[in-house]
Amino acid sequence: MNNDASKNNPLLCDPAEGACAIPDGTSAGKVVLQKNEKPIKVIYFTDPICSSCWGIEPQLRKLKLEYGNSIEIEYRMGGLLPNWSYNSGGISKPSDVAHHWDEVSGYYDMPIDGDVWLEDPLDSSYPPSIAFKAAQLQDKEKAVLFMREIREMVFLQKKNITKWEHLETAAHTVGLNTVQLKADYESKAKVLFEEDLALARQMGVRGFPTMIFMDGAGKQETVYGSKPYAFYEVSVLNLNDKAVKQEYAKNWEMLFAKYNSLTAKEFSVLSGMGRKESEELLNSLSNKKSLGKYRSKNGSIWRLKVGN
Repeated sequence: MNNDASKNNPLLCDPAEGACAIPDGTSAGKVVLQKNEKPIKVIYFTDPICSSCWGIEPQLRKLKLEYGNSIEIEYRMGGLLPNWSYNSGGISKPSDVAHHWDEVSGYYDMPIDGDVWLEDPLDSSYPPSIAFKAAQLQDKEKAVLFMREIREMVFLQKKNITKWEHLETAAHTVGLNTVQLKADYESKAKVLFEEDLALARQMGVRGFPTMIFMDGAGKQETVYGSKPYAFYEVSVLNLNDKAVKQEYAKNWEMLFAKYNSLTAKEFSVLSGMGRKESEELLNSLSNKKSLGKYRSKNGSIWRLKVGN
C-alpha cells in the first residue's frame, strides 16, 4: 500500500497507522471538559464510513464492558468524505476505494465488502453523519445502535447509506422515531454536525478514529488510529488509577444479549476464546438456529435471532 497516498487521501486508510487521515492536521488542543457523572470523558471522533473505525469495534466494545463505570464516551462526527470534487492520493472516484476496502478487511479481520463502491457508491459521508446527530437528539444510546446498523449496512450489505430509505430502516430497527429523525435531519442536526467539525478542527484531529481521554482536571491522553486494546486501557488507567476493571460474563448468551450482533473477531476479543474456535462456535450456533448468520464476501456477522 502506498503510505504517501494514505496520508493524502481520507478514504485510503493506512492500516499500519490504523487511521483514515484528513489533510492538514495539527496537534491536539485543549477543550473545556463539561461536567460528567463519570471520572473520564472520551471524545471519540469517527465517521460512518471510516473503515479503521469499524476495525476498532472489538476493542471499543471490550472497553465499554470493562471500564464502562469509569468512562463516558461522547461520539463526534469527523466529516471524512465531503464529496468527490477532489483528486488526491491516487484516488479520484468511488471505484478506486473498492480494492482498498477489501484489503483493510483482511488487515483488521473485520468483514468489509468494497463492492459497494462499484455497485452503489456513496457520494459523501455527510448524510449518514447528520442522521447520526439527529439520532443523538432523540436518544444517545439508540444513536450508537443506529451507527452500528448503518455500518453493517455499508460494510457488509453494500448499501448506500446516504439514501434516506436505508437510514430510515436502520432508525426503525433500533427503535428511533423516524418521523422525528427526518425532521431533525433536515434542520437541527446539520448545525450539530457543523459543531462537530469545528470541534475536530479546534482539537487538531487529523484522522479517524481519534479518541481523546480527559479527566476532570483537563489532563488528556490521545489514542490515534486503530491500536491494540492495551492502548485504550492504559489511557484510562493513566488518568484514573482507581478505575476498576469490571468482570463480565463471557459466554455467548450474555455477549449477544449485550451486543445484538458480533463478528468472529469481536466474539474472540470479548470472550477470550481463540479466533478459530470463536468462528467454529458461532457457526455451530447458527447451524443450530440459535444465531442468524449473514455472509459477506470478506467475512460474516452473527446476530441474535428474535425470540432467543
